[in-house]
Amino acid sequence: MGQDVTRGAFSREDRARYRRKVRRCLDVFALMLNDFRFDSDRPMTGLEIEVNLIDPAAQPAMRNAEVLADLADPSFQTELGQFNLEINVAPRLIEGDGLEVYEREVLASLVHADERAHKSDARLVLIGILPTLRPEHLVLANMSDDPRYRLLNDQIINARGEDMALDIRGHERLEAQSDSIAGESACTSVQFHLQVAPEAFAQHWNASQAIAGVQVAVGANSPFLFGKRLWAETRIALFEQATDTRPEELKAQGVRPRVWFGERWITSIFDLFEENVRYFPPLLPITEDEDPVAVLEAGGVPRLGELRLHNGTIYRWNRPVYDIMNGRPHLRVENRCLPAGPTVVDQLANAAFYFGLVRELCEQDRPLWTQMSFSAAEENFHTAAREGLDAQVWWPDLGEVPVPDLVLGELLPMAAAGLDRFGVDGAIRDRLLGVIEGRCRTGLNGAAWQTRVVQDLEDRGHSRPEALQLMLRRYAEGLHENVPVHTWPV
Repeated sequence: MGQDVTRGAFSREDRARYRRKVRRCLDVFALMLNDFRFDSDRPMTGLEIEVNLIDPAAQPAMRNAEVLADLADPSFQTELGQFNLEINVAPRLIEGDGLEVYEREVLASLVHADERAHKSDARLVLIGILPTLRPEHLVLANMSDDPRYRLLNDQIINARGEDMALDIRGHERLEAQSDSIAGESACTSVQFHLQVAPEAFAQHWNASQAIAGVQVAVGANSPFLFGKRLWAETRIALFEQATDTRPEELKAQGVRPRVWFGERWITSIFDLFEENVRYFPPLLPITEDEDPVAVLEAGGVPRLGELRLHNGTIYRWNRPVYDIMNGRPHLRVENRCLPAGPTVVDQLANAAFYFGLVRELCEQDRPLWTQMSFSAAEENFHTAAREGLDAQVWWPDLGEVPVPDLVLGELLPMAAAGLDRFGVDGAIRDRLLGVIEGRCRTGLNGAAWQTRVVQDLEDRGHSRPEALQLMLRRYAEGLHENVPVHTWPV
C-alpha cells in the first residue's frame, strides 16, 4: 500500500480487467519460482517502525504533515492517521554488529525527529496504542491527507456496506461504532523483514506463524483503548475489527477476513499469493501497462504490480512479499504482529528474538510445524494477545505451558543458536536476548508496565483519564533514555 493510488471510483470493467491481470501476474510468478534466480545469497533484514505524535497534554497531535515538512527526511513518511509517522530503516545484514548498528541508527533518527517535532509542539512516542485516544480522535477528518488512504477507506466501507463495529472483551469491555477505517490508525506496529530464498520461504513463514503467539505475549504493549483496559495487545483485536470488510452475515458464512492469521501450513510462497487471488476480491483494481509475460520472455524482471498491490490489501500477520531491488527480484517474510515500543532497544531485542528463533527452527530435523496443528498456533496467538506474559500456550511435548517458562527454558537458547548461525556478535546477542529474559523473569513488558502504573495512580486517587495522561508522559521519556521497559520503575 506504499504506492500512490489516485482513482476515486471503479467500474465493473475495471474489476474484470484487474482480475484477469492479477491472474496473469500469478501465472508469471509461478514460472519465476520455477526458473528465475532470486536474490538470496546473503539474506538481508529490514525494519519499519510506526510512531505516534502527542501534544504537551499527552493527547494525539494531528501534525504529521507539519512535522514531516520540517524534518525533510525521506526515510520518514505519513501513516493512516495525522498523529502517525513511519520510519523505513535501510536494510542490512545482522551478522557481526548489524543489530547494534540498527539500534544506533534508529535511535539517532527518532531522537532527531523528536527534536524537530518539538517545533510543532509535539513529541514522538513508540507505543502500540496511544492510551489517551478517544473516539473523536479516530474520525475520517483526522486521516492523513493522502489520496490512497481515503480511497482505501471508501473501498473498505463500500465493501462492508455498513459502519465498522468494535466489540472487544478483555479486563473491561469496549463497544463502539465508526463510519470509517480511522480506527486502524490507533494500531502502531514494528515490522521485521527477512529475505529468504524461494525454496526456504515456506519453512520461514511456517516458523513465523508458529512463534507469533509467543512473540506477542513477550512484546505486548497495547493494553488501553478509549480509556478501557482490554487485552495485553489490544492492537490485534482492534486491527482485525477496524478493517473488516464483512458484515455479520458474511462472517456467519465463514468468509475469510482480510486481517488474517491464515488457515494452514504452506509448502511454497505460491500458496499464499494463490490464496490471496482466490479468496479475496480486489479493493483497489488499478491496472498497470506492464505485460508481465512479455517482460519475462524478454529476459526482464516483471514488476507484477497488480499482484503486489492486491497482496498489500490483505493483512496477514506474516505477509509474503515479492519485491525488486537493484534490478533483482527477492522474497521476504514481513513479520507484522508486534506493536511499536516501548524503546528502541526493546524493539531490537524483539527483532533478535524473532530472527534468531526463526533461523534455528528452520534448521531443525523435525520442524516445529509438523508437531503442532495450525489451529493451535492460531489459538496461541489470540490467547497471547489477550493475556500477554500471563498467557499459557500449547507447545509440542510440553502441552499447556506459561509463556515465561517456555521462553526461558526452550526458546531463548534456540534464538541464541539461530543468531550464531547469522554470525551475530556474541556480546550483542547476549545483551539483546537478555532483554527478553528480563521481561520473562520480572513479568514486565510494555503492557504490564502501563497497567501497573495506571493502577497505582488510580489507587492514589487519580481518575482513569488522569492516570493514563500521567502514565503516558512518563512513558514518553523512554525514547531518549532507551533502557529496557522491564527495568523501568513502577
